[in-house]
Order: sequence, then C-alpha cells, then structure tokens
Amino acid sequence: MIISRTPFRVSFFGGGTDYPVWYREHGGAVLATTINKYCYITCRWLPPFFEHKSRIAYSTVETVASNSQIAHPAARGVLQFLQIEEGVEIHHDGDLPARTGLGSSSAFTVGLLHALYGLKGLMPSKLQLAREAIHVEQELLKEHVGSQDQVMAAFGGLNHVTFFNHDAFEVSPVIVAEERLALLQAHLMLLFTGLSRNASDIAAEQIQATRRKTKELARMQEMVGQAMEILKGTEDLCAFGQLLHEAWQLKRSLTDSISTSQIDDMYEAAHRSGAIGGKLLGAGGGGFLLLFVRPEEQAQVRESLGGLLHVPFRFERFGSRVIFYEPEVIPTSPPREARLMSVAATRTSPHG
Repeated sequence: MIISRTPFRVSFFGGGTDYPVWYREHGGAVLATTINKYCYITCRWLPPFFEHKSRIAYSTVETVASNSQIAHPAARGVLQFLQIEEGVEIHHDGDLPARTGLGSSSAFTVGLLHALYGLKGLMPSKLQLAREAIHVEQELLKEHVGSQDQVMAAFGGLNHVTFFNHDAFEVSPVIVAEERLALLQAHLMLLFTGLSRNASDIAAEQIQATRRKTKELARMQEMVGQAMEILKGTEDLCAFGQLLHEAWQLKRSLTDSISTSQIDDMYEAAHRSGAIGGKLLGAGGGGFLLLFVRPEEQAQVRESLGGLLHVPFRFERFGSRVIFYEPEVIPTSPPREARLMSVAATRTSPHG
C-alpha cells in the first residue's frame, strides 16, 4: 500500500498565461504558492478475490471489471498512461472541496501518478510528475486546463514558473526573507464563497477569448515580475495587495463567466471593509476568495462577508510526497471462475 500527499495551490499572478494557446506564442509566467491543504491518495493492488477488478473511491465509489471502464477521468487517464491493467484500489481524500479554484484536480492527477509509480517500485522526479500530469490532462483527456497547477502540485513552495513557447517550463523558487514571508502570510485571508463550478467550461471560454485579450494578458504576465520585486524589496507590502486588486479587475474583464454579481458584491463588501486587494482563485465562477487585508482589519472584513467560512492556512514548500510506503507484490489474477468459487467458499465457510 502507498499513500501520497499532494498540496493545493494559491495562484497570485499570471493565471491565464499558463494556457498553451498563450505561452506557445508569447511565453507565460505565474507567481504562486502551495499551502498546507492536501489531496491524499491511497493505492494498493487489489487482491484477485472479488467480482470486480478495480475499486475507485472518491465522492462516489466505482467498481469496474476493466480499468478502461472507470468513469473518473483522471483516474482512468493515469492508469491508461502508466499502462496499468492489473486490479487496483484507489481512495481519494481532500482537505478542501473540489472545483473551488485551488488546483485540486491537478493535485489528484499528480498525487495518483506519484502513488502508482510507488506501487510499481519507481521514484519519479518532480519534473517528471509535472510533465506527465500536464500530458494526461491536456493531451489524453483533452481538458481545458493550464499548466501551472500540475507544476505547483509537484514542486511545492513559492515559485516563479516560466513557460516557454516550445512547451518547456522553468521553476524558480522565490527567495524571500522569512520575516517578510511571514508578513505576507499574515495579510492573506482565504474565504469559501460556497459556490462551486466547472472550471473546464469557464477556461474554455477564456481560451477562446485569448486572441482578443492580448493587451490584458500581457499586462497580467508583466505583473508577475512586479510582484516579485515587491516581495524581495523593502517597500510597504500593501503594494502587493494593490497589485492583486489591479490583477483581479483585469482577470474579470476577460470573460463574463469569470465573476458573477454575487461574487462582485462579496469582493466589494470586503474592499469597503478594509481589504486592499484580492481575487477569486482558479478559473472563476466560484470557489475560494483570496483577500489581502491588514491583520488588524481582518475581523471587520470577515464580519462584512456575512459569515463566509474563513480557512486559515500556511505556506507549504515540499510538493507531492509519499507519506506511507509498504511494498506489495503485483497480484496474478486467476480466471474469473476461480475468483467466483473463492468468494463463494469464503461466504459459506464457518470460519469466514
């Protein structure tokens, strides 16, 4: 059995420039961090004593006779990519809900790749995990996703990620004094809007609008460098929050589906109560609201948002990790008739 733990991410700047449709022509850049909220994947080879071949447990439970029958797209895609035909049991648990803008889908893909490689007795690099997760999601599953979530989930930490037009990327950790990093963390609030959405649908609209929004996306990419200069410098950190506010205004102008009147009302209420800046995380439409607020004003901002769930968090720097590993032998499946006889015998045995 093996258990992987893969972090969710908070993206500050550059989201939208990590889509291939943009960076293959212009290059791309993001500034993001992982946080101490995780996706846990437990995997084992399934013993050949059941009527089903594999079992996948997430918000629902699937039992299938063939791995190609798995409905969960990422689980099916990763097993296909790794050419695993043996029976497996996969359990998913997450610290936060899915479809809320924290890169949970890519954390699942990276974590499952990591766990299944471990079952096979292999140790993939962070670079390999990121590249292969991008391939599974964008090429095998044809999902409308960018490339930052997979990179951040695999590598972890506060990073400047650069995307090149030949599909390569470079991960550069952002070196910031511990005191300034702690100050940044103290100014950030994560609040759940209570709304979930299909990120792929919203991202598809943004991808279609890319060629019409060149000016906006170029400015959003430029902000990555500005934000890093603020973090590394000595000026008032509130400049980071002001830049977040500008970035959010640009992002919500890309398509009509990124924000809603309800989300706009939440953001404006927070802004009036003291939030210097912020953004809706992920593709948009719902999920988590990230706010930059002076610590002494955070209570009144929470009050202005009418009891939205506040989720404290800390920065994380390790990326996807295997936290439990007990090697197993890959089972050799007997013929179906033998499996059924074994199950019947177990059910009738006085010692079963």
